[in-house]
Amino acid sequence: MPRPPDIFDIVCNRSGRRGVLMGMGSQPPSDEAIKRAIRRDLDLGFTELVRALQPGIYAGSLRLLRNRDDAADVAQEAFLRAYRALESYDDERIDALRLRPWLWTIAINLCRSTAKGRKPQTPLEDRHHVGTEDDHDYGDWNRRLEALTAPQRTAVVLRHVADLPIAEIADITGRAEGTVKADISRGLARLRRTLEAEALT
Repeated sequence: MPRPPDIFDIVCNRSGRRGVLMGMGSQPPSDEAIKRAIRRDLDLGFTELVRALQPGIYAGSLRLLRNRDDAADVAQEAFLRAYRALESYDDERIDALRLRPWLWTIAINLCRSTAKGRKPQTPLEDRHHVGTEDDHDYGDWNRRLEALTAPQRTAVVLRHVADLPIAEIADITGRAEGTVKADISRGLARLRRTLEAEALT
């Protein structure tokens, strides 16, 4: 089975000051542009797909798993599975894809499997990572997010880290749009109360 192009040389963004609960900031190419590129040349088009979506997949997985190595593994495996699937898809099936919900469904399932199978660990445990000031921010947010229910945490991360619209989050999680909105609202309210309590201590 052919290996995807050297997409895994695109390094996960692990450094630099960024908003803790913000999306990745740059405007990626549209789904339609990426799908046209994939139809013309799978390897080149897939590289564009990785460049557009990998930072968000990694950032969201990091928030859900609270471990850099696990998040990088999930991102890599999600794109590997996507590549293998695209090899067998004809143009009509590629045209029908909604790329972000499709990839995020793969990633969320991998996050769930990873969380179930791993040993207990401290937030942001990393086998080769030296702690920085950013880690304290990440650690604080991990603790706050951990206090949410699983549906609230997933919805908040997908909306405010991965920057996905409500409709796509509903597709990915299999929950109604109204339920997703409620999960986000309640999750953010819980985070707001936590921050207010911290400010008083």
